[in-house]
Amino acid sequence: MSIGTNEGGLRTVLAGSQMLFVAFGALVLMPLLTGLDPSVALFTAGLGTLLFQFVTKRTVPVFLASSFVFIAPITYSTQTWGVQATMGALFAAGVVYMLLAFIVKIKGSGFLHRIMPPVVTGPVIMVIGLGLAPIAVNMAMGKAGDGSIVLFPYQDAMIVSMIALGTTLIVATMGRGIFRLVPILAGVLVGYAAAYFMGMVDLTKAAAAPLIAVPNFVLPEFNLAAILFMLPVAIAPAIEHVGDVLAISNVTGKDYLKKPGLHRTLFGDGIATSAASMFGGPPNTTYSEVTGAVMLTKSFNPMVMVWAAVFAIILAFVAKFGVLLQTIPSPVMGGILILLFGSIAAVGLNTIVKAKVDMAQQRNLVIVSTTLVFGIGGMAVGSGDLNLQGVSLCGLVAIVLNLILPLPKDEDRQDLSEEQAVVNDLVDHGRS
Repeated sequence: MSIGTNEGGLRTVLAGSQMLFVAFGALVLMPLLTGLDPSVALFTAGLGTLLFQFVTKRTVPVFLASSFVFIAPITYSTQTWGVQATMGALFAAGVVYMLLAFIVKIKGSGFLHRIMPPVVTGPVIMVIGLGLAPIAVNMAMGKAGDGSIVLFPYQDAMIVSMIALGTTLIVATMGRGIFRLVPILAGVLVGYAAAYFMGMVDLTKAAAAPLIAVPNFVLPEFNLAAILFMLPVAIAPAIEHVGDVLAISNVTGKDYLKKPGLHRTLFGDGIATSAASMFGGPPNTTYSEVTGAVMLTKSFNPMVMVWAAVFAIILAFVAKFGVLLQTIPSPVMGGILILLFGSIAAVGLNTIVKAKVDMAQQRNLVIVSTTLVFGIGGMAVGSGDLNLQGVSLCGLVAIVLNLILPLPKDEDRQDLSEEQAVVNDLVDHGRS
């Protein structure tokens, strides 16, 4: 009996390490893009997952890590107000999640769809992906993300970036089993190898770094302008969270919207994001790659995710590994990001398509078109530090237009059950 128990425990531990392996590529890519410390991101992903599992009473087998929705806002915020102020703003974004969780507990989840239906969330998610497209292209061509500096010769950069992109595409479409779930990691490894042989990798800092060290934690500061800029960004991840919970519910055959309840899972996301910001880590969100791994391996035990979180925290203190991650050349990341950012935009488009949003209706056309141009075009409202732009602005514009523009008469008669049916079908279960 004890042998079987020990074998089961060991199997759970090994499954946990496998889940971290699946999430790893996307987990560290986001902080590398935004200038944050990947070791801190590993620590806060582990911490956030543990907090989520505590809030949900270890009932949902999900792993939380870096959210790509926040790439552009974090990049802009760190350049404008600094890393510490950005962390304070992200703390506030986590509080928004928790407030939404409180409202969901009182009013139910239907209100989320009324405020943020597919005609709102779809174009906002598209803006996130399309707005980041120039960063991916610049990095793939050997430049800095903003195109201001040439880091590598164009020809060398294109060779490496296309190798990374090609590997990611092949693994994503032709991979089998667990390997199909790690296209980003595969692209990084093969692209990094190509860059190394082309003399684009400098290992000096990695060689000099200590083996074990405390990650470079950053305490938050609270800046009103940064907070006001960041708060609206929480819109898209909140509605995507519903889709992620529905996805894992379908995989396990359990209704997590009822037990532990959407209010608990949303609160878990919020507290994980706020906790991450207290250490200088990126916002956390549930990882769909891990949901895919759960489906493939049938690892339905939430303790698997607890072990994945423990491994992430331990790995965060391996300083040499964290510095090694920072040696990944920008063309490697640029090649992968071409696919990744395009996929985010496609998720937004799929949200509109799946919900059967009728673009022949002028109301829907106005909301989508205005949101897209405001977001992608770089519209800014306000002056000085107190201004809104990008995802923040277009998210607010989409919500306000949806609330003030009159509904067609046939939509006026839709009941809440129809709205919930749309919620259950609207979200593509890919990354954001």
